[in-house]
Amino acid sequence: MLRLLQCQSSRSCLEDITQRTQDVVPTLTYQDDIVTLPVNILNCFRKQKYNADYVLSAREGSDTLAYIALLEEKLLPAILHTFWVDSDNYSGVTRPWYASRIPFPLSFYLPGKMSREVLNRIQVTKGQPPLYSMNEVEAQIYKDAKECLNLLSNRLGKSQFFFGVKPTTLDAFVFGFLAPLYKARLLKVQLQEHLKQLPNLCDFCDHILCAYFTEHAEDG
Repeated sequence: MLRLLQCQSSRSCLEDITQRTQDVVPTLTYQDDIVTLPVNILNCFRKQKYNADYVLSAREGSDTLAYIALLEEKLLPAILHTFWVDSDNYSGVTRPWYASRIPFPLSFYLPGKMSREVLNRIQVTKGQPPLYSMNEVEAQIYKDAKECLNLLSNRLGKSQFFFGVKPTTLDAFVFGFLAPLYKARLLKVQLQEHLKQLPNLCDFCDHILCAYFTEHAEDG
């Protein structure tokens, strides 16, 4: 997100999770403030005159807010479930990755805590009548996520970015949601397979990785 905004950052500004007591990511440390959640971080940068949306019309600004709300409502639950709740992906991909980057003894505690919090979040926000069982909840959130991916694909069409030839906040949000799903070597690939059936979204991720993250493009 910072690279798409062409914002110069440093490790003194963006601290690693291993150096904090918080287990919330992403987290921005700026001067004496700690800012969490993507929307709040973007607002912080806007105050510092980093804003990729100056060129957008009022309608495009409204569309940006609507699509971000859609991503968080329809796509995020399935992505969180894919990485943090699905037992195969969590034990084979997510937990080892996080544990390898967190010092002992937090490496034994934080991934499990984050997994439980994600499961609780999904149950509280999605496990409501008429969805009573977790299997029903899972089926619904994956259905919603696939429909959201289809909608994003239709909206993007053949364009390089969602609003013209330069990335905006919406591009940063969509990339942030899609890139981990697209590149991770998952063991359960239900949602990932659906994404890979939408070539324009895959090309969107590949273009941003090549243009802004060249040194990481081969890392998965």
